[in-house]
Formats: sequence, C-alpha cells, structure tokens
Amino acid sequence: MTSTLVKKSLIIAFSTSLIAGIYTVQADTTKIGQGEGQLDVIAWPGYLERGESDKNYDWVTGFEKETGCKVNVKTAGTSDEMVSLMNKGGYDLVTASGDASLRLVAGKKVQPINTALVPSWSTVDSRLQNAPWHTVGGKHYGVPYQWGPNVLMYNTTTFKTAPTSWGTVFEPQNLPDGKPNKGRIQAYDGPIYIADAALYLMKKDPSLGIKDPYELNEKQYAAVLKLLRQQKTLTHRYWHDVTVQMTDFKKEGVVASGAWPYQVNALKTEKQPIASVIPTEGATGWADTTMLATKAKHPNCAYKWLEHSLAPATQVGVAEWFGSNPVVPTACKTKAPGGSDFCGDNGFSRYAEIKFWRTPQAKCSLKEGCVPYSRWTSDYIAIMGGR
Repeated sequence: MTSTLVKKSLIIAFSTSLIAGIYTVQADTTKIGQGEGQLDVIAWPGYLERGESDKNYDWVTGFEKETGCKVNVKTAGTSDEMVSLMNKGGYDLVTASGDASLRLVAGKKVQPINTALVPSWSTVDSRLQNAPWHTVGGKHYGVPYQWGPNVLMYNTTTFKTAPTSWGTVFEPQNLPDGKPNKGRIQAYDGPIYIADAALYLMKKDPSLGIKDPYELNEKQYAAVLKLLRQQKTLTHRYWHDVTVQMTDFKKEGVVASGAWPYQVNALKTEKQPIASVIPTEGATGWADTTMLATKAKHPNCAYKWLEHSLAPATQVGVAEWFGSNPVVPTACKTKAPGGSDFCGDNGFSRYAEIKFWRTPQAKCSLKEGCVPYSRWTSDYIAIMGGR
C-alpha cells in the first residue's frame, strides 16, 4: 500500500501547464501516409487482445499484418495511472475514460482528431459522437471505443440470490451465509470511486440532496467521506489490478466488490461461482475514448488503428471479451466469437441508467460550487491510508 500511496501522491502533483506541440498529423490533415511500423498504446486490461489468452479473441494480429504497425500495449488499472503515463510521454494512443479524458485535453496531452480520416466515424452511436468527455469547443479529442457499467460482483455460494443494494459493500452487516462482511469485501483503488459512494447515498439519504454523484457540495462531500471511512474498516483490499482481484475472489475469501464485467467474465470462464448485478441504486460506468497523443511519434499507425477500432469485428470481440458494449450499434447484430448475446447481456439498452465517469470540477451546476477532483484525490488517498 505504501508504494501505491506514493504513486498517487505524485499523481496529485501532475502539471497541466505543458505546452502542446503537434508532432506530425494535425487535426486539419486530409491524408494519412504510410505506417511508421510501430504503435504504442495505453489501454485498460483486456482492451487489446492478440489471442494469447484465447485464440478466438484477437483483433490486433490482423491489424499488424495489414498495416505493418506493430502494436505495443501498456495496461493501466486506473485513470490516474493513465494520466500519469501520458504525462511522461512516449505513447501514441490511450483508451481514456471520462474521468481522465478532459484532464488530458486540459493538460494538452492529446490533440483533436480529424474525423474525416476515420471513415467509420459515421457509424458511431449518436449518443456518443458528441459526448462531453471527448468533445471540447466543437472539436473531437478521440474516437469512442467501448462503454459499460461498474457492476457489483458477488460469490453465488455466499449469495444464493443476487444482492440488491450497494450497501453490501458500504455498510457493516451479516451476509446471507450468516458471517459478517468485514474483510470479505473490496473497494476500487481510485478517487473516482467516491462517486460510487455518492450514488449509494443519493437513495439511502435523500435529505442530502445529491442529484449528481460527480457534483458534491461540502456537506454532501463530507457525508460521502464519512461513508467511505466506514467502508475502510470493512475492506479486505483496495483493488486496481484485475488479476489480483480475481485471485482474491478465488483464494482469499472475498465475496463482494464493485468490479468490471471483465473480471466477472474471466472468473465465469474458470467455472468460478461468480455473478454480477446492477443494484437498485444504479451504477457508475465508463465510456472510453481512444485519444491521440499530442506528440505521437507514430500518427499514421494511430489513425489506422482509430479506423480499425470501429470495425464491427473489433467492436464485437472487445465487447464479448471485456463484458462491455460496442460504440457502433450495428455491431450488436454481428455474431460474436463466443456466440453470446453480448449487447443484451452487457446492458446496451441501459445506457440512460449509467452515471458515466467524469472529472469533478469546482465550477458546476450547484450555486455554491462543487468539490474539485484534486480534493477527491488527496482525500481518497487519506482514506485508503486509514486517515
């Protein structure tokens, strides 16, 4: 935990004052040249598969053969980690969630894209084409990739019926097997998780008046932090590494946690007693955008990937493998490698119910203003450290 806290302390100090410089391809470029032979991408785990885990899920190898662009992937477990890596430089693309994308735009770490250079742009879901987490000043800073909810993952041996509330991981209680939840639940190792606690309190305590989990005044914020400090006493671990979390569910007695559908699918594949649910309070979620670095060294390969990322075969493969939803609606009609009804299973029709991640700002819809993300970061680090 000490190294994690040090890492996140460094993240707080990241600068957004660096001067932008477009390397080669700019937003007004009208033609893409020959690939540079390489592409360096920061991505969430499971987002760029080349068949190493399962030969049926490979949307990278074909791209490399077709374009000559060798894809190198650096996985990241939190949005803060992605921002930190982008600040260091050396990457062409990043699959950023909404709680990172605007920080990257403000920090001049990503550049606007020319949608005319991405022929499949017209196939992108109309709900996402002009989404505020990648559209600034009428310019698009990336291409939508996938979206989905943060689910409540649980052990079906402990829960014969699905839990109905996020209180399972926030409130001290005995679980259906008669044992306390203390030491058997987990929380996400990222400040954006504060929104999950706020979402829970929206229904648990309506008197707080929380209308948006990303817009909290001082009183609301204090109540959310109080809940998270209570949760700290129950938590087995704060997770960000999906492999570690899956091991904890298999071997460490963890039975409930917020998670991504990726872990649920992977554990089910291993025949583990795992299922997931979106509780009655709803769920936060992520809508991820593939963004082009301001100083991308391989912009031609990057633009080739942006187009490839929207191909139905790519969208379908990612959606079924990760447990997400495609940003190209017609992909829902394309047969998946595993033959599942991935759009139905992953909640494609529940888009309106999800409170998508975005970076909290001091300037918000509340007259008194809101607590900004810098406070979320420092306070969540303190909570994880027991303060």
